[in-house]
Parts: sequence; structure tokens; C-alpha cells
Amino acid sequence: MIIKSVKRKKEVDKLQTETKGKKILNLSFFAALIITLLCSVSGKILSGFPGLNVIGALVIALLMGMIIQVIPDVKSKCSRGIGFISNKFLRAGIIFLGFKLNLVLLAESGIKYLMTAIFIVTVIIMINYYLMHRCFKIDSELSLLAGCGCGICGAAAVIGIGPQLKAKEDNQVLAVAVVAILGTVFTLIDIALYGVLGISRQQYGVIAGGSLHEIAHAVAAGNAISKSAEQIAIITKLSRVLMLAPVAIIAGIYYQKTGEKNKNAKLPVPYFMGGFLLSSIIGSFLPIPHQILQKLVDLAYILLGMAMAALGISVNFKVIKDRGGKVFLAAFIGSGIQLIICIIIAKVFFK
Repeated sequence: MIIKSVKRKKEVDKLQTETKGKKILNLSFFAALIITLLCSVSGKILSGFPGLNVIGALVIALLMGMIIQVIPDVKSKCSRGIGFISNKFLRAGIIFLGFKLNLVLLAESGIKYLMTAIFIVTVIIMINYYLMHRCFKIDSELSLLAGCGCGICGAAAVIGIGPQLKAKEDNQVLAVAVVAILGTVFTLIDIALYGVLGISRQQYGVIAGGSLHEIAHAVAAGNAISKSAEQIAIITKLSRVLMLAPVAIIAGIYYQKTGEKNKNAKLPVPYFMGGFLLSSIIGSFLPIPHQILQKLVDLAYILLGMAMAALGISVNFKVIKDRGGKVFLAAFIGSGIQLIICIIIAKVFFK
């Protein structure tokens, strides 16, 4: 009888512990859900204001998440739900982001824009990776994340490729900070160069869409000159966005072979990238009203903003302080080279 009572008590205690753990996890998830949603929505609203539109909703959401770290009670209450949001919501956001990529528009624009995008993405990732990893001795994971962010589509590329590398949150946040700040700086440089280079609006659109990191940067730079320049900038930029899925796969395979982590570990299959391409196909070829497509894209940015806020809440400020200087310098040099390459391409191949 005594043995049975002891066993029963252990079973009851175990059940109570599991129930309590699930309750804490649920509360943590909902707390994280509400906080990151508020950050994401606030980022979207604030990004509509002049000046902040260049920074973009995703980066604002990241910054708001980082600010939340100064409130210890809030961070501790939502800590268990943060990982789920930064992982699952990120993938869902990338899938819905595919509705923004109009494949028909890209096809009508001609093969020249696509070939330009392929060349820029390939060369810039290689240049940035070499500068950071070889010249500045920055670890390969961060070098690849920052290189992909600069080469493809900024923050979305960093957090889209991060899962392939099983990247550390600090590295992802630092890479996002690099592309956000340098993209804003080079947006102003691009606008200032328009009157100096003696180029057409089409050529300027190619330069803006090819050299700037975020979609928001390309839109802002193009819009500052003319609607036609903005349209060309968007087409060129979206051609680079199309490279996100193949680069994610290639980067994962490359890092698996050469990276600093366990080379025998199984490479994660980026199913969400398949969803990204499927969304692009659906949005491009099915008769879906533009208003609905826009709502789906808005949903994508809300989900991505929540994932960015979750990253911000998890960031280690000491790591950024200790490592940020070299990364920014290397990426600044790489971004300068990217701009020069785009100017040459625009002048030689576009009139």
C-alpha cells in the first residue's frame, strides 16, 4: 500500500508539473504574440511617415523589440514564446511575401533585368563574404548573412536564409542592422549622384534597384526622382528578390560543407521557400484582385515584423557592441563596390 501511494503521488506531482509547464508556456506564447504584434503594427504605421519610410517597417519592429529589453518583467514573461514566433512566423511571412513578386511583370520587363539581378546577387554576395570573412576575419555565418542581405533584399533575405544556416540570433540582428543602416546611407548617396552622373531615369532606376538593400530603399530612391525611375527601380529590385529561394538553398549547402558548425548535421530543407515560389506563381497567374494580393502582402509584413521584434527581444547588445565595427566597415566597402558595379552596368547595358 505504501509503495502504491508513493507511486501515485509521483504520478500526480508529474501531472501537476506538466500542467503547470504547459500553462506557463501558453501564457508566455500569448504574451509574446501580443507584444510582437504590437511592435509589428507600430512599425508598419511609423514606416508611413516621411524619413521613417526609408528605414522600413521590419527594421522599426526590430528596434522596438530591442527597446523592450529594458523592461525585464516583460521580457521574462514572453521568453518561452519568442522562439516559436521568430521561427514559425518568419517562415509564414516569407511564404506570403511571395505574393509581392509578380512574375509576369518581370517577364515583360525583359531578360536583361533578370540577368542583371543574377549577376549583382552572385557577385555582391561573394565580394561581401570575402571582405568580411577573409579580410576582416568575421565568422563565416555572419559574413554570409550580411552578404546575402546586401546582395538580395535586406532584412527579409537575412531572416529568410538564417534558418538554412541555423544562424545565431545575434548574428541575424547584426546583419539586419548592417543592411538597414547602410541601405539608408546609400539611398541618400544614390539620390545625390543622379545629377552628377548624367544618366537617364531608366539608368538611375537600374542603379537604385541594383545597389540598394531593402525594397523600401529602392522605392524611396526611385520616387525621389520620378515615377518612371521608381518603376524601373522596383522591377530591378524584385528581380533580385526572385533570387532569394535559390540562394537560400545554395547558401545552406555551401555553409554545410565549409561552415564552423557540425558538417555531418542534416541540412534543413527550406520548404517555406517552395511556398514563397508557389505564392509568386499564384499571385502572378491566377485572377486574384489586386486588393486581395495587397492584403496578403500586408499580412506577410505583419508576420515578418513579429519575427523581427522577437529577434530584437532576444538580441545580445554586448555582441553587437564588440563585433559591430568591423562588420559595418566591411559592408560599407562592399556596398560602395556594389554601387560602382551598378553604375557601370546601367551605363553600358541600359540607355
